[in-house]
Amino acid sequence: MKVYGDIQSGNCYKVKLLLNFLELAHEWIHIDVLKAETHTPEFLKMNPNAKIPVVQLEDGQLLAESNAILGYLAEGTHFIPSDRYKKAKMYEWMFFEQYSHEPCIAVARFIQKYQGMPEARLEEYQKLQPKGHKVLAILEQALDGHHYLLGEEVSLADISLYAYTHVADEGGFDLNLYPNIQRWCQRIANSAGYVGMNTQTTAV
Repeated sequence: MKVYGDIQSGNCYKVKLLLNFLELAHEWIHIDVLKAETHTPEFLKMNPNAKIPVVQLEDGQLLAESNAILGYLAEGTHFIPSDRYKKAKMYEWMFFEQYSHEPCIAVARFIQKYQGMPEARLEEYQKLQPKGHKVLAILEQALDGHHYLLGEEVSLADISLYAYTHVADEGGFDLNLYPNIQRWCQRIANSAGYVGMNTQTTAV
């Protein structure tokens, strides 16, 4: 299995994290979005949408979209609940991550960490702050009295949302305001097989 991505990207990191939790052999191929490496003819053949991550399976089949990749990799594992309702709640959180959480938390982080706060995007960055705090408050409430988003068992919902949440401070969001989130992040970081976002990405 080959994974094309940038481990500093939350969408790529969540795939790396799950691969390590599941101890799945893979080769990581770094793609630099700032150098437009997602727009090369070779990459566009794999994903015409020019986005990472992309996974090439052992049989050559390709998968894009991070949460779809998570679903494929975790099929038949404890990361996907067997209970029909809990599974739906897991997907509810994963849709929330892509449509409500990522567009503000991840974008603010990109502007600050990757682009260095260009003046042309400062107004956008400021507007993202209240939106980001709103989604963090939703997470904080959901984790009140629970170890994980679905209760006491970790699922893809946690992996999906952990990726950008645990580095939300790099987008200007003070996680000290959210003690439940902090405990949840620490719980995941203490899990067997955990790999950090700054880990060297070599073949595993």
